[in-house]
Amino acid sequence: MENNNSGGQFSNGTPTKVDNDKLRILISDDSRLLRKKLREELESLNCIVTEAANGKEAIMKDLEDEPDGVILDIVMPEVGGIEALQVIREVSPDVPIVMLSSAGTPQKLMQTLKMGAIDFIQKPYNHDQIVKAVEAIRRAKVKNQKKKELEAKSIKSAEE
Repeated sequence: MENNNSGGQFSNGTPTKVDNDKLRILISDDSRLLRKKLREELESLNCIVTEAANGKEAIMKDLEDEPDGVILDIVMPEVGGIEALQVIREVSPDVPIVMLSSAGTPQKLMQTLKMGAIDFIQKPYNHDQIVKAVEAIRRAKVKNQKKKELEAKSIKSAEE
């Protein structure tokens, strides 16, 4: 179900933003059904979605695609979500990561937040939780862009 809005309107008449404003979100979960459902929800929120079936794929796609945000399941084959979070944090320290899991103990919640996740959503999730996660990813993206602009100005000033 591809969303080809490059400006204009969704089918319900809601105005959309141009492609440059679309968030590129990587979702990683070993459940194909969950990825399909989450993709549809994210695309309805004007996001461009990439999928990974496990943590190893998520790490590779993060390196290749440089998404604006990542949604990671915790329990996955090959490389789990906590390990993927750790590696992605090392290679992409500014990318916002939201954890999504049915294995959400308070200990795992605290561990992932300490490791840099911006949110933790317990499965089964609801649409409002996904909307809030997308808003948090968008805010983090804007904050990171402003930080990079300030750093570039500061470097330019120092060179003059």
